[in-house]
Amino acid sequence: MLIKEIKVLYEDNHLLVVEKPPNMPVQRDISEDGDLLSYLKTYIKDKYNKPGNVFIGLVHRLDRPVGGVMVFARTSKAAARLSEQIRSRTIRKTYIAVAEGLLDSLYGTLRDYLYKDWKSNTVKVVSNNIKGSQEAILQYSVISHNSGNTLLKIDLETGRPHQIRVQMSNIGHPLTGDIKYGAKNQKGFTDNIALWSYKLEFNHPVRDETLTFTSIPPEQYPWDIFKEDISRLSCLPPA
Repeated sequence: MLIKEIKVLYEDNHLLVVEKPPNMPVQRDISEDGDLLSYLKTYIKDKYNKPGNVFIGLVHRLDRPVGGVMVFARTSKAAARLSEQIRSRTIRKTYIAVAEGLLDSLYGTLRDYLYKDWKSNTVKVVSNNIKGSQEAILQYSVISHNSGNTLLKIDLETGRPHQIRVQMSNIGHPLTGDIKYGAKNQKGFTDNIALWSYKLEFNHPVRDETLTFTSIPPEQYPWDIFKEDISRLSCLPPA
């Protein structure tokens, strides 16, 4: 099912799971470009002929250049219970990314403290005694190499702003297209960055059921050079 360019992966009375297109803001921002939250409210309002305002609960975010699977709540109860799963880190978030260069280690854990400068909307790695810094943890595994780039599968333990982008840049492997954090301009790949929300696993907010949803990036550079590897992702163990 498509809402214009929005693909709906799952829908019930409590949840709405969709594939966010890259370069679309999750919420309205200063660009005033069409945002995902507004699209979904319009979709629900039109589909069910709902009068007045429509509730769609935003429980997690993706950076504007990032695409992939997201879950939204359709009730305040679902929003509260999903938010609690995020706070308790029981929602499992798996990303795929293409990083510049060839990583030496096939597996690794990155632990850093990050600080966000809200004025410049940038994040940097700092020491843990900096006021306002937050611990950031991720695990990565190397899937393959191609054309001087590395395809990674990344499991997030924490969900800090720009976390994957900053932590990968900090070890000398910025994500392809992520000029903001030190990437080279490869083949004009500047509108998006090579980071994709591949899988979400979480407990249904009102039923005793674990839900899993996946999303595959479009066949464009640099994802297309890893097409066969991405198609085998479901067979790979966790990072």
